[in-house]
Amino acid sequence: MELQERLGGVNIYLVGMMGAGKTTTGRILAQRLGYGFVDTDAVITEFRQRPIREIFAQEGEAAFRELEQQVLAQVSCYHHLVVATGGGIVLNPMNWSYLRHGIVVWLHVPLAVLCQRLHQDQERPLLQEQPLEERLSELLQARQYLYAQADLELRITAEDTPETVCDRLWETLPNILKPIEPSC
Repeated sequence: MELQERLGGVNIYLVGMMGAGKTTTGRILAQRLGYGFVDTDAVITEFRQRPIREIFAQEGEAAFRELEQQVLAQVSCYHHLVVATGGGIVLNPMNWSYLRHGIVVWLHVPLAVLCQRLHQDQERPLLQEQPLEERLSELLQARQYLYAQADLELRITAEDTPETVCDRLWETLPNILKPIEPSC
């Protein structure tokens, strides 16, 4: 039976640290599944007509997290979506009630790979405060136990491309789906 049929329209939520590849992998996965794609950060940016770093600077992280929760609440009402979430979406316990309406996949990327991917990124507000590796390590330590609550953990290496990550996800997803009982 095809993966799309077994999923039955259930949303797939990609969680993980900034730089994990949630957006790029999510777009590819959505296309393969014939699903729609939503990036919660992009929705917030479009809604507020400002980059996330400006929202953080002008309104603070708490206001951003509230917007993030509102977007996730709306998105979770739909089906047939792959959703790339912001790295901190797991921090709010209420968000887990929305995430649990679908399948939560943690794109688990090692700290060294995250540093390599983000070393020139000047747009992420949470990376402006201290040296990159130190800050990413801090964030990862604070969030790792939350990411670990995902239905599926997919470990990513420096050699993985978004396509190979998507291939592995495609192969692994059936293992966590309930078997379909044959009908009479």
